[in-house]
Amino acid sequence: MLILGFESSCDETAVAIVRDGREILANKISSQIEIHALYGGVVPEIASRAHTEAISSLTNEALEEAGLSLSDIDAIAVTNCPGLIGALLVGVNFAKSLAYKLGIPLIPVHHIRGHIAANYCYFDGNDGRELLVPPFTSLVMSGGHTSLIGVNGYTDFEILGATRDDAAGEAFDKVARLLSLPYPGGAKMDKLAYEGDKNYITFPQAQVKDSPFDFSFSGLKTAAINYIHKLEQNKAEYNKADIAASYTDAVVKAITKRVELLFEDNEKFKTKKFVLAGGVSANSHIRRAIAELADKYGVKLYVPPLSLCGDNAVMIASQGYYEYTVGNKTAGTNLNAYATMGIDEV
Repeated sequence: MLILGFESSCDETAVAIVRDGREILANKISSQIEIHALYGGVVPEIASRAHTEAISSLTNEALEEAGLSLSDIDAIAVTNCPGLIGALLVGVNFAKSLAYKLGIPLIPVHHIRGHIAANYCYFDGNDGRELLVPPFTSLVMSGGHTSLIGVNGYTDFEILGATRDDAAGEAFDKVARLLSLPYPGGAKMDKLAYEGDKNYITFPQAQVKDSPFDFSFSGLKTAAINYIHKLEQNKAEYNKADIAASYTDAVVKAITKRVELLFEDNEKFKTKKFVLAGGVSANSHIRRAIAELADKYGVKLYVPPLSLCGDNAVMIASQGYYEYTVGNKTAGTNLNAYATMGIDEV
């Protein structure tokens, strides 16, 4: 089954074609980084306009890359939640129009479900790597999300832990901006942290009472902001690399503390399979720390390639296939976009 997928939830316009939820035939992405770098962050209205300008030509490029025509496509999948509402609507409306014209099924896909599904295409069993199939547990770190999710089936999800305030990605981006690092700040923080001393300053660790798997990065972010502001107000010199290293170490420890607690819980963690997903899973410090933890506990770790960590349409087409094949309802021309929606609310 050939699925044409669309992703436009933030600042990447993406179109992909995936066969049977696993085989990538085309993967096209139009990035807006250079546009938003001028403003130090994503400007929603500009993002929406850029999606509108790119989505049609990008679809043609994807079809050409796959050596297919629209008549070969069996169904269309599109991100309809969560994300920037204007950006989402561009993808949703384009996908609706195309599905209606072709007379084929339209499959709405939750963005976070998609990030998890990126691993289905990478671990496809065709090159010696083990095929990833549920059940497993996933750590999803994307935009405003940092969550531990039990994946009981391709469309059956259980929230084990979630962020109570700021997510890891937001925490990285905010401090990167204060350190005057270019947008996108997360990647720059990752690189700069290798140049500094992670023991330069000890930032606080938050614990959510009675919710051991929940995350909270607001206090950590505020502590870093106050520390930097105090230095600047006193006109004191400071090493950005040392702050980046110390801050990154604090974020990594906050994440690995929850993951290790999960690995030790035989009731909640039975499969011994752990999956990373989302844009922040590209962070090399987090990837290395989780890999060491998985090795310590004998856990099989699945980590997507960097090309499938960020927003892409491969993940949407892949998850769309499973949403469709398990019998979930397809959408009509009244499909809407939603800025917020839980992964288990779909």
